[in-house]
Amino acid sequence: MYSFLRFIHSFLLLDLLRGLFLTFRSMFRSKHTLNYPYEKGRLSPRFRGEHALRRYANGEERCIACKLCESVCPAQAITIDSVEREDGSRRAIRYDIDMTKCIYCGLCEESCPVDAIVQGSNFEFATEKREELLFDKQHLLDNGDRWEEALSANLKRDELYR
Repeated sequence: MYSFLRFIHSFLLLDLLRGLFLTFRSMFRSKHTLNYPYEKGRLSPRFRGEHALRRYANGEERCIACKLCESVCPAQAITIDSVEREDGSRRAIRYDIDMTKCIYCGLCEESCPVDAIVQGSNFEFATEKREELLFDKQHLLDNGDRWEEALSANLKRDELYR
């Protein structure tokens, strides 16, 4: 009996007809595709993209060279050198991130006590040379200056979950 039903099922091409019905049904629905370079989807405020170093409102760098982000980085992609200021506090003279090693885990951002290092919403930073992915302190500060409004808005939205 089972083999006879299977024969009828394949003889009448019921699977093909079911697939065609599904195709015609979805043909007239609205599309879910984005025209990527011109249309971009919404990103979560917790999205972890390109790194940036932030400044205080008076223009001073936030990084206090505590080196927590360097020690917590599982990929060992961060290198920090520091000097002591006249008032006894430290400041970073070298803050490098090797983006080819970075696994975008966000541990550096979570470990920073002053929210100096953050990961922004930029995911479009493809390069042609490996050397362009070795971010130095100036590049990270420029990223922070460029995206400060978006970074602070994302941190404010994420404040409840910290």
